[in-house]
Amino acid sequence: MSSRRSRQSGSSRISDDQIIELVSKLRQLVPEMRQRRSDKVSASKVLQETCNYIRNLHREVDDLSERLSQLLATIDADSAEAAIIRSLIMQ
Repeated sequence: MSSRRSRQSGSSRISDDQIIELVSKLRQLVPEMRQRRSDKVSASKVLQETCNYIRNLHREVDDLSERLSQLLATIDADSAEAAIIRSLIMQ
């Protein structure tokens, strides 16, 4: 607890205004929050939805990566399709 207190008492402490601004920006960025259009959603709910959204994005990326790997394994390495897939992976 003392390390937490010392961090909060320093000059790098996050202000309430910064937290409010962050929550406001997250509400705008996370699709689930934009659809609700409610100003009464708590900051913890916004952060929870943001974490869920990021987890879902990670899963989608993992799934796409797996699908691209499988596709690359089934096509000729020197083909135009393989070059396109490699360029997508490198971006």
